[in-house]
Amino acid sequence: MYRYDEFDHQLVADRVSQFRGQVERRVSGALTEDQFKPLRLMNGVYLQLHAYMLRVAIPYGTLRSEQMRMLAHIARKYDRGYSHFTTRQNIQYNWPALDKIPDLLDELATVEMHAIQTSGNCIRNVTSDQYAGAIADEVEDPRIISEIIRQWSTFHPEFTYLPRKFKIAVTGHENDRAAIKLHDIGIVVKQNSAGEIGYEVHVGGGQGRTPFVAKKMTDFVPKEKLLAYLEAVMRVYNMLGRRDNSYKARIKILVHETGQEEMQRLVEAEFAKIDASEMLTVPQEEIDRISAYFAPPAFETLPAESETFTQAQAADADFARFVRANVVAHKQAGYAIVNISLKPIGGVPGDATDTQMDVIADLAENHSLDEVRVTHEQNLVLPHVKLDDVKAVYDALAAHELATANLGLISDQIACPGLDYCNLANARSIPLAQEISERFADLDRQYDIGELKIKISGCINACGHHHVGHIGILGVDKKGTEFYQISLGGAADENAAIGQITGRAFTEEDIVDAIETVVTTYTDLRADGERFIDTYNRLGMAPFKERLYD
Repeated sequence: MYRYDEFDHQLVADRVSQFRGQVERRVSGALTEDQFKPLRLMNGVYLQLHAYMLRVAIPYGTLRSEQMRMLAHIARKYDRGYSHFTTRQNIQYNWPALDKIPDLLDELATVEMHAIQTSGNCIRNVTSDQYAGAIADEVEDPRIISEIIRQWSTFHPEFTYLPRKFKIAVTGHENDRAAIKLHDIGIVVKQNSAGEIGYEVHVGGGQGRTPFVAKKMTDFVPKEKLLAYLEAVMRVYNMLGRRDNSYKARIKILVHETGQEEMQRLVEAEFAKIDASEMLTVPQEEIDRISAYFAPPAFETLPAESETFTQAQAADADFARFVRANVVAHKQAGYAIVNISLKPIGGVPGDATDTQMDVIADLAENHSLDEVRVTHEQNLVLPHVKLDDVKAVYDALAAHELATANLGLISDQIACPGLDYCNLANARSIPLAQEISERFADLDRQYDIGELKIKISGCINACGHHHVGHIGILGVDKKGTEFYQISLGGAADENAAIGQITGRAFTEEDIVDAIETVVTTYTDLRADGERFIDTYNRLGMAPFKERLYD
């Protein structure tokens, strides 16, 4: 994992000191809320429905145990004993007192964490595959280039005041777990015929009012020239992005209105200028320096199979279910990737208490080579667990309501904070997610249904990624009443797709029954081995719409 150097420490300390002065002026009344807004946004502070909210950066979703303990400490000391993991692999605190946030940030800095560029019109936290460095068949650990991008983009003077926010994601595996095609820039680590590592770049993805799947800009950019290429994309966007209309200010609109071929031409022309200057060629020694932080940890030499692991599954049916749903094969013999679902039945998707975070920190330190990962689907991962230790990890998780065996199943939902917290929302998301998980609480039924991704947004900003849910749910307001619109067929993986709206929206009283209808339509019509998305892609919308509105 990357560790701060002296420049990182000084940069964060200076920013906290600066923000402390800005907060003091706001509290004293010397700054109005309108004057304070751009300053707080640069430091991850939002004004939500009831209080200020702080979003803390977790670069590419990777944490050490001491960092997780600090996040737990902050939840206890500055919030209400819990926190919320987000779809950008960050963490949010919903109730910090404004005058205490600088103290909070000072404590974060002691474990090399901050809230810089987690909000505002800037390059946001770079996200990546939660299984990076642990999964087989990975071209290269995507966190290496993610860290290089993070350093390049932090306080980049040219991109401090962009037309709108800008999101970058990186994957190093053919199976896209980072939703790269739904980002402003999506990057796929590639290896060419000569064995050289480079990057396939997609531009112009995004959700919200006008959702788009990103368009491929180039098949291969050499490793040392990626920053030059990204800078070219950013310059084109910064020059031509629509600043006259915030809804049309995203690069996805620019790509759509300009056209893929013309956008490629503009980017290539700018790239040629930057490349010719050689100012943004990344030196090999710098690539090597960053790569060293992500060298494989000290794995033990172990047999590929564990009798302890096998026997534990035979003796404990609940543990066997957990293994089936939440445990993934590791590239290193004798190890496993253990997923922690933050979606208990009836719980709030993505929330974790201070006690739970402390437990996870202990498990990471004792059983996962000191690493925790955050996923964009609002779950956590222990990436390096010995097979012999998986049962002990499971027992500790189960004792703290963290062992729900539902990864990728219907109750493993993404949901935004909705009207319970957000002043932009039209409808509540959290109670709906809870009702759906309770309706489908039976795990045997969930396993029978199979992989099915439900994603819920309380407004068209799509923070719950409803556009790319197999079943997407959007909260809408009709004359002061909460309604919910259903879309089907979305996907956020390597086969990214925007879901299609079924028709009229459903009331709060009817929406869960409507989801039940969609699910039973699928189970009635599926072929052997078909997932929901497979059945939908084969049959289309018609049979689902017919039953929903019959």
